[in-house]
Formats: sequence, structure tokens, C-alpha cells
Amino acid sequence: MDEIKQISGSFEAYLFDMDGTLLTSIPAVERVWAAWCKRVVVPYADVLAYMHGRRAIDTVRHFAPPHVSVEDEAAWVEAQEIADVDGVVAIDGAVELLSSLPAEKWAVVTSASRALALRRLTAAGLPLPSTLITSDDVRQGKPDPEGFLLAAERLGADIARCLVFEDADAGLQAGRAAGAQVIRVAGPHGAAQTVDAPTISGFTGLRL
Repeated sequence: MDEIKQISGSFEAYLFDMDGTLLTSIPAVERVWAAWCKRVVVPYADVLAYMHGRRAIDTVRHFAPPHVSVEDEAAWVEAQEIADVDGVVAIDGAVELLSSLPAEKWAVVTSASRALALRRLTAAGLPLPSTLITSDDVRQGKPDPEGFLLAAERLGADIARCLVFEDADAGLQAGRAAGAQVIRVAGPHGAAQTVDAPTISGFTGLRL
């Protein structure tokens, strides 16, 4: 996928995923999920290939053995992720870009919980959004479009005139299903990418 150098078009709002898009949390995420896989004895490689862009509870539900509590295990994962922010840093140019946007023109739409999102955004030194949609706010996680539709509604924006920035296929699928335009932020996680979308490697020098 060729990287684009300039974004054209007029948009009412910009909707950003968090992990892998505005910040990288890959080292912490992989440490926690490796520990969980060992804890419940499930294949780490399979979990790693599935989890990017999805809510923790959806990943746990997909892989958890029948004898464990999905809710308890998801809570365990979240507690570990909140505790571990070592290596959580902003994607190049993200701080500057978000700081340049009016608060009413952008939102973060993440598969993380509110507590985890605030923890990671703060650890990465990113501006906190006025509109933050988390796993606590939706019934269905990505690739369902609910989160992006809710963000556009809260911003008072037409979703068809919103631009979504995402790194994972699940998020890109959610953005497109919502009716938004999408851009992939090339992430470091190495997960398989099957959704064809315009791509950027970071936000340095990008103006919206």
C-alpha cells in the first residue's frame, strides 16, 4: 500500500483510534497478553493475530477456555494493562497534530476502557480529548461501527464527512461500516492487513 503525502478534502471532524494510531503500546500490550495466554493456557500467536483493534473482553471471549469467567479474565487483563505503561509513547507528530485541532473537531474512539485510555494517553503525553469513546460506551466493539457513529453524534458531525485514522483492520472496517472515510496509520504490530486503505506512517508535518 503506497503512503500518501497529503490529505485532501473538507471534513467536519477527525476520529482517531488510540493504540497503534496515536500512540504505541505494543511492548506493554504484548507483555500482558503473553502473561494471560500462559495464565489460561491458550496459544499466544493466535491471540496476537486476532486481538489488534478489538476490545479485551471480545478477545478473551474468543479464546477463553470454557471453565474460566470471561468477565473475570477481561478484568484481570485490564488491571495488568493499566499497571504497565512502560514503553507507551506517542506516534511521531501526534501531539502536535492534536494540539492544532479545535476540541470540537476531533475525538478518540478506542477499544480500551476509559480508565485504560486515560492512563495511556497521559503516559504518552497526548492531549486529552473532549470526546472520548471507549469500550465502556458501546455494546459492540470494532469492527462494529457503533463507536464511530457515537463519536460523530457527540461532535454534532455528519459521519459521511468524518475522517477516521486507524491502524488495525477491525478499526478500518468499523470506520467504513459507519460511512466515514478512512486512513490507515501504518503500525508496528505486524498483524495481517487485509483492508486496502490510503496509508500514512505518522503525523509529522500533516495538516488537517
